[in-house]
Amino acid sequence: MYNTISDFIKEWNNEAMLTQKVLDSLTDDSLKQQVYPEGRTLGRIAWHFTTNIPDYLTEFGLSIDRIESTASVPSSAQEIAITFKNVSSHAAKIIEQQWTDEFLERTQEAFGRTQSNATILMGLIKHIVHHRGQITILMRQAGLKPPGVYGPPKEDWVHLGVENPPL
Repeated sequence: MYNTISDFIKEWNNEAMLTQKVLDSLTDDSLKQQVYPEGRTLGRIAWHFTTNIPDYLTEFGLSIDRIESTASVPSSAQEIAITFKNVSSHAAKIIEQQWTDEFLERTQEAFGRTQSNATILMGLIKHIVHHRGQITILMRQAGLKPPGVYGPPKEDWVHLGVENPPL
């Protein structure tokens, strides 16, 4: 849990950097990879959590400009990555400017229950991490090697002296 805005911003920036590594590894073709035939595409998932950041913050009382045209997913992986970089950086500044450490303790209704603002901010990070995990799986299905996030991908284990376990 976060006791200070600074605590949150440190984790936010770290998770944003890890997410940025994943988004920077996408290709335009990989954006079309679907979860299943009627499911979301990798591009839709990445665009969803990117454009959701200002919507989420606005919902909980912060004043931040929302992204226009969230319905259509860009065909450029680079556009999604750049948008995420700009939005995540701007969100950190907005939170630092508009909320205080004391504000983290206040509660409000969120997703059908009363939660502290610190918990609400943690939920935003968890939302992005959840979808980042989906994207790394879809990257594999699209033939891409995902970057290491909390550890190296299996192709890089050899550099650590670790053998792939038998199937």
